[in-house]
Amino acid sequence: MNFQENYLKSVRSEFLRYKSLGEKTFDQLSEEEIHWKYVDSDNSVAIIVKHIVGNMLSRWTNFLTEDGEKTWRNRDTEFEGPYASKSEMLQAWEKGWNCLFTALDSIDDTNFDSKVKIRNEDHSIIEAVNRQLAHYPSHVGQILFLGKMIKQQDWVPLSIPKGQSAAFNKKMFG
Repeated sequence: MNFQENYLKSVRSEFLRYKSLGEKTFDQLSEEEIHWKYVDSDNSVAIIVKHIVGNMLSRWTNFLTEDGEKTWRNRDTEFEGPYASKSEMLQAWEKGWNCLFTALDSIDDTNFDSKVKIRNEDHSIIEAVNRQLAHYPSHVGQILFLGKMIKQQDWVPLSIPKGQSAAFNKKMFG
């Protein structure tokens, strides 16, 4: 496997890991809880997802041939009028991730050295992908934090629970 294949395999794995963390949070939240805000000026889980999806569709649609900031995108509206239902949010979430993975699958030896534009600035494929690999996890972290705030003592940890590191390490390493 060459560098390009290793890189693309690695970033796919990382994107899938963060997608999964978001979904494990969604699984713990009710229809009402995806709209919860600490204060009115904050973003709910549904609003954060709307922004992530808007960004994904803009950045990854025609990734190799069009600027990643599409003329049809209205970023400001991503922070208004959240999805009406959890089902609608989850459908949009899948649409965004499918767009991302389809674009990643289009990268190969023939175009890996191409330049892509984001907001009219040239980026290497690596720079453009890494930019999004930094962006989406920051928002997934917000989603997880909101999930923990909403569920409080009912939150099911997505990694090693507090105070359980020694038991985890003993199990993993004998």
